[in-house]
Amino acid sequence: MLASMAAPKPRVLGLEEAIHAIAVETLALERRAVVGITGAVAAGKSTFAQRLAQRLAQRVGGEMGGHARTVDIAMDAAIDATSDAACTPVLPSRRVVVLSTDHYLPDYDRTPEHLRDLPESSDLIRLAHDLSELRAGRAARVPQWSFETHARTGEIDVEPADLVVVEGLHALHERPRAHVDVAVFLEAPREVRWERAVERERAGDRPWPIEYLAHFFEHVAEPTYQRSAAQYRDSAHWVVRNA
Repeated sequence: MLASMAAPKPRVLGLEEAIHAIAVETLALERRAVVGITGAVAAGKSTFAQRLAQRLAQRVGGEMGGHARTVDIAMDAAIDATSDAACTPVLPSRRVVVLSTDHYLPDYDRTPEHLRDLPESSDLIRLAHDLSELRAGRAARVPQWSFETHARTGEIDVEPADLVVVEGLHALHERPRAHVDVAVFLEAPREVRWERAVERERAGDRPWPIEYLAHFFEHVAEPTYQRSAAQYRDSAHWVVRNA
């Protein structure tokens, strides 16, 4: 059965309160579930997803009689999903997996700049399929996309998980949204997001000159996301203010 896209008026919470409340709601489902997290560029999606996954894993471990847990991260070029640092195997039957929609982006050299962030340009059909497989308790073979080459670099196998957290620009697009049980919309002021984007760039996460980042932020990322933002927010169960 697909998750319903209809959502009541969302609860609006601050960051710390939201992590706790969403973890409690997700664990209360007592079944395999998918949490979808979206927001504009530099709204804090990846950080929020990792913190929520850690909280979910801790609660899973606690409710399993104090056993430890497994968190698999398949998020971005900075994290190797096959490494011991990203995967801490302790309880194979209980897993929290984090996926990023970045890995479903198009190859930039084959996609005109103004189309690169559009949902139509991402492989959201495959994302929906992968979420469906994981939600059903089956393994999925997911693509890997690099911010170094701005292209798909290969695929990895992701084993079945009790809880899946998917984060990214189009995690609440209608295709993946059909497989999302708990929908989260992150919002932060534009000026705050721009500062975060610059900090991320200077940290070397995404090797763009600041001048090009400013161009892409202003003329591609912002206007493209705003086309879908209201729809994504309306389909969310939770709105998280991450200022």
